[in-house]
Amino acid sequence: QVQLVESGGGLVQAGGSLRLSCAASGRTFSSYAVAWFRQAPGKEREFVARINWSGDSTYYADSVKGRFTISRDNAKNTAYLQMNSLKPEDTAVYLCAAGAAVWDYWGQGTQVTVSS
Repeated sequence: QVQLVESGGGLVQAGGSLRLSCAASGRTFSSYAVAWFRQAPGKEREFVARINWSGDSTYYADSVKGRFTISRDNAKNTAYLQMNSLKPEDTAVYLCAAGAAVWDYWGQGTQVTVSS
């Protein structure tokens, strides 16, 4: 079983950067793929990025490709989302998830607000 806690959210102006962290507990974290999702008020949850267990395969939503980078450090039981060139439309609660066949484990989320 895995528990996830996000951190690093905050208020930034358009064009700025933030790095989100997803800290995991449990010895089996390195066995799972990790993904980031986001959800804004009035919108459905949106997939952002994912990374496989070894960190050598990544995939991004078109809306963030070229601006966001997902990474992980299994020795630290932590995954990251580096967000650059932020836009107001990136404003949302960002959640990390972990799983194998499905996203079984979820954090509580961290708020990212981008002002224009």
